[in-house]
Amino acid sequence: MSNIVLHPGTPIKIAILAMGGQGGGVLADWIVEMAEHAGWWAQTTSVPGVAQRTGATIYYLELLPEAAAKAAGKPPTLAMMPTPGDVDLVVAAELMEAGRAMQRGLVAPDRTTLITSTHRSYSVTEKAALGNGIGDPNKVLDAGREAAKRVLAFDLQALAEKAGSVISASLFGAIAGSGALPFGREAFEETIRSSGKGVEPSLRAFALGFEAASKAPEVPAAIDTSRPAPVVPDRVANPEVQKLLDKVKAEFPPVAHGMLVAGLRRLIDYQDVAYAAEYLQKCGELRALDERNGGEAKGWALTQAAAHRVAVAMSYDDVIRVADLKTRGSRFERVKKEVGAKADQLVYTTEFMHPRLEEICGTLPAGLGRWLENSKGIGGFVKRKMEHGRRVRTGTLTWFLALYALAGMRRFRRSLLRHQIETAQQKDWLERVVRLVGKGDYDLAVETLHCRRIVKGYSGTHDRGDKRFAALMKAADELAGRPQAAVTLHQLLEAAMADEQGRQLDAQLGMLLKGNLTAGNQLARQAA
Repeated sequence: MSNIVLHPGTPIKIAILAMGGQGGGVLADWIVEMAEHAGWWAQTTSVPGVAQRTGATIYYLELLPEAAAKAAGKPPTLAMMPTPGDVDLVVAAELMEAGRAMQRGLVAPDRTTLITSTHRSYSVTEKAALGNGIGDPNKVLDAGREAAKRVLAFDLQALAEKAGSVISASLFGAIAGSGALPFGREAFEETIRSSGKGVEPSLRAFALGFEAASKAPEVPAAIDTSRPAPVVPDRVANPEVQKLLDKVKAEFPPVAHGMLVAGLRRLIDYQDVAYAAEYLQKCGELRALDERNGGEAKGWALTQAAAHRVAVAMSYDDVIRVADLKTRGSRFERVKKEVGAKADQLVYTTEFMHPRLEEICGTLPAGLGRWLENSKGIGGFVKRKMEHGRRVRTGTLTWFLALYALAGMRRFRRSLLRHQIETAQQKDWLERVVRLVGKGDYDLAVETLHCRRIVKGYSGTHDRGDKRFAALMKAADELAGRPQAAVTLHQLLEAAMADEQGRQLDAQLGMLLKGNLTAGNQLARQAA
């Protein structure tokens, strides 16, 4: 039985928000076909988003019993766009799309049933943000509890993958299991069978979605956003790596073991075992410094921060790393899985390549790279040739081999210009940490390590983070010896990540650089 109240002559109104490859159009067509088979009038329209993840396509459907149309004496006039506050059922194929539906006013507390998958597909904004830009999923659920009459939220993507299908099938099952539409389960399943495509996997996904919705609690549970601690193995196959693992267990406090092992894995994958050993050596020096300055009483905060931030700093994103990730077999398999490709189907990924002159110079031997960077003639010519970017298909032999060869250059990485720049910056950063600890500013030194989180990505994203990191390091020097220095630096870090233009950071730095100690202390009080 439907939980949507039908009014004479008023259609059921449905909005579906889905990204490319999720089968939103298939889901809309299934609902229309099912309604028409039951003798209803049905109409679907769609408004495409800007791109794969910058905006989902909205499919809008209106369903009206034929008896209602006959009573009116004429064919019904059905709307082509949803009206805020006038939608009965909203279906979101990804959690943040449910948030967008609420922002648009499509969800109303007196009438709307909201069905959403809780899995995430990160947006461009989240990926490009300075620091951690991932949105809090529980804020969306909290908003849904307030904005909707009823909320059903669970991981429908995982259910679809378990069934070997795509999310449109599990969403169809969730709609059926929710009782939001006045059609029996048999009508839903018969619609899938009549499509004649991927019937068995779709029916399995449908059944899982139906069961999840029919057993869903009245109030969806909060999503666990905690991350499990990295596993510390007892033994590894490679004897050189085993030596590093033994060193971690023998020389570092247990509280840092998980992060250190994660760092070793990251850097071995990024470069080689010798590079991971360099990382462990740097962390060992900071652990010794930590111990000499009462680190045990402070929970080894300096050692833990170093284990995390030094690993990330040493595995900076350069052109070599990007080429490596784009040519991995695991990536091609993941893309095929995401688009739901069958085993006998070919999938080509089109990449947008836009390397700046700085990235090209960074991939050259240090001397040659600096010469090209400073050359107005040849450097300017290269910049003009590359400034528009190009689209390449990494699945083709030519471009795969080109990127594969570029990825193979990691064996030469230590001699390249970019590595020398990064190494010099890391040396300056860690020397600053040592100085601050030596002056008794332990907490400020820890926060200085954490400031490295603002540097991420490559190209323009890295450049913005790099400049703000440099500004934060100057601020750390300015704050040394002041009361609440660590709290103030943390406040500045949050300001640096708050907006794309850096206005908040500039405003707060201005107070400090003018020598306004009162303003600096005020910032500390605000942060506290």
